[in-house]
Amino acid sequence: MTGGEALHDAIVRFAARKPVVVSMGGLAASAGYMIAVPAARIFAMPSTLTGSIGVIMESPEFSGLLGKLGVSVDTIVSGPLKGQPSPTAPLTPEGREMLQGVVNDLFGQFVSMVAQGRHMTADHVRSLADGRPYTGQQALALGLVDQIGTEADATAWLRKRLGASDMHAMPVSPLLRPDGLRPWYRRLAPRNIVTVLPGSQALASARAWLGLDGPVAILQP
Repeated sequence: MTGGEALHDAIVRFAARKPVVVSMGGLAASAGYMIAVPAARIFAMPSTLTGSIGVIMESPEFSGLLGKLGVSVDTIVSGPLKGQPSPTAPLTPEGREMLQGVVNDLFGQFVSMVAQGRHMTADHVRSLADGRPYTGQQALALGLVDQIGTEADATAWLRKRLGASDMHAMPVSPLLRPDGLRPWYRRLAPRNIVTVLPGSQALASARAWLGLDGPVAILQP
């Protein structure tokens, strides 16, 4: 959640000085939705999966398997809640209560971000935030997005908002990270993969998987 929070806060600061519009692709759920909510307008495709407002914490626990293998683990802790959860021992009731409190607090932070960005009450957001994803059509009806449309529609809306009728007077510049900041599997494709072969839906999908989980373009006057 921290990565999404950092992007969300950065977009909030940017949106305080310049208008921001979001165009959602195939998937913009959970933290993807979190970073979208500061935008002045959110566009989604009818089939976009978004929402999924919630927090999940998972920890594998192998004590049963270790017992069958004859392996035991001695753990020395400074307090009863240190080392909770642990992959080598079942979660204690006290540990579960403690971790549920952490999840609840993080969930409250997420709800506050959505409430502020979408101009909703926290109670209304909570009524939508049972963790489920919504399609773009469903999200529009619930007020989680503003309009069904493509990236071109979002760009046109922003140009109109800025009073720029000439598209050449305000070009769109993709934001690309240096190769050194990308995981090794993302370096297998060129950073300008869509520019090289425009119009390819397969490559557009690949770019969504290979690219940055955050803002991807900016209008430059």
